[in-house]
Amino acid sequence: MASRFARLTATVPQSARAYATPAKAPKVPVTLFGLNGRYATALYSAAARKNALEQVEKDLKQLSVIVSKDKSVQALLENPTINRNNKLQQVFELLQKSGKPDAITKNLFETLLRTVVLTKPPNELMSAHRQELPLVITSSKELDKATLNKIADALQKSSLAEGKKLLVSNKVKSDILGGLLVEIGDKSIDLTVSTKLAKLNKVLTDVTHSDPS
Repeated sequence: MASRFARLTATVPQSARAYATPAKAPKVPVTLFGLNGRYATALYSAAARKNALEQVEKDLKQLSVIVSKDKSVQALLENPTINRNNKLQQVFELLQKSGKPDAITKNLFETLLRTVVLTKPPNELMSAHRQELPLVITSSKELDKATLNKIADALQKSSLAEGKKLLVSNKVKSDILGGLLVEIGDKSIDLTVSTKLAKLNKVLTDVTHSDPS
């Protein structure tokens, strides 16, 4: 595991050098950690220098959709016995179905296919670049659009939104029993029935254990 990690981290500077241009390095809007974070940051910086953020994001989103829908493509990318050049050729053919991929996208895959394939676009960086903030509303049943918009509008006016555009999504988890769990950026508001019951049970347990009788 250690040797594999060393090989992966050694690839990152090579990737950055491959993307480098004389232009001043752009400021990254949010810091990401881990190996995928380092790749995503190098990719963002390279694309920003070239003013190609939207094109590179489009390339990666396109491939991400293809991979998620086609198990044969997943198998291709994960198969260590297939020659790297063959993988690259097939990846580029998939991308070219919807237009010519950016050179930065090609450089990324030439680097990543030596080690690990990152097919998900750097959504967190792009959202930060566009001054967007994810708003995830978890409920026990699917919420209608009017309800989601009402919650989003209220939060948009609050300090929690930080003046950014909220990107609303609804997750359904029946085990919360009712109420809502609202996650906005790295903050959360837990108004679920399951959490309230857990707190009530703790209070009752503490009272029982403290009762000398």
